[in-house]
This record gives sequence, C-alpha cells and structure tokens, in this order.
Amino acid sequence: MQAQCLASSLYGHATINVLLSSNKGGARKKEKKEQQELKFRKKSIVEHLAPPFMAVVLTLSSPVSFDQPALASEGGRLFQKACIGCHDTGGNILQPGATLFKEDLERNGVNTEEEIYNVTYYGKRRMPGYGEKCSPKGQCTFGPRLQDDEIKMLAEFVKSQAESGWPKVESYED
Repeated sequence: MQAQCLASSLYGHATINVLLSSNKGGARKKEKKEQQELKFRKKSIVEHLAPPFMAVVLTLSSPVSFDQPALASEGGRLFQKACIGCHDTGGNILQPGATLFKEDLERNGVNTEEEIYNVTYYGKRRMPGYGEKCSPKGQCTFGPRLQDDEIKMLAEFVKSQAESGWPKVESYED
C-alpha cells in the first residue's frame, strides 16, 4: 500500500489504476501490444514509406496547367522567369507604347522573330539586353544572361503570343 501511495503522489491517478489492476489485465495489454507490433512488422517497407514519399513528391512537383498551352513551352517558362516583371500579359510597365502586342511591335519596327531576338539580345532604349555578349555594358542587364538558344525560344514565344493576342498568360513564381 505504501508503494501505491508513493506512486499516486508522483504520477497521479492513472498510475494507481495500473498498480491496482490484476496481472491478468496487464498480460492482456502486453499480448495485444505484441500483436500490434507483429502486424506493424508484417507491413512491407513500401506500405510504410508510400505516404511520406507521395507527400514529398506532391510538395516538390510544380503545378501543371493543361488549359494554358503558352506556359507549357520552354519559351513560356523563360518568359515567366526573365520578362514577366516588365511585360506581364504582353504589356510594358516602363514604356506603354512599346508593348509586345502585334500592333506595337510592328509600329516599333519589330516584325519578325529575328528582330525580337535582336532586341532581347542587345536591348533597345529602356529595355536591357540579355545576351551573353551584349554590349555596350550600360545597355545590358545586370542580372543573369540568357543563352542564345534561350533567347531564340523567347523570340518564338513572343511572336506567337503577339499574333494570338497574348491569351492566358499569367504570372507565376517558381
């Protein structure tokens, strides 16, 4: 009885219940626990790892949008990365008359993919150049430069979007 009172003062009422329970009840709990552990061991490693693995995959995977074909292309992804800051949805936040819409491109003498490529590579007026060998330095971006093939994909993307009126291009962060 003295041990029970000591346990009661140290651990509370739950301990008294355990101490007062018969050995038969304790044996049943122990047997049930062993059965649960056996069931746990019988599960394959795949069953144990599948839920956390899927959580990681879903968390790290990028969102896929099937109704936005413009974003599915590499040019669209590059546009989101390098151009969206000034040219969101084909506009121009710095020079309203120099948008990427077909009418403004034509009015500014930028009618072909090659001309779009040159403006993107070397820059023009307020637009900085993004090419690796862009010069003069003051006309070029201070940020990361783009490879020639990336600028070509961007030019194709911009031309295609301009011809179709910039449908469904939204800004997303990576």
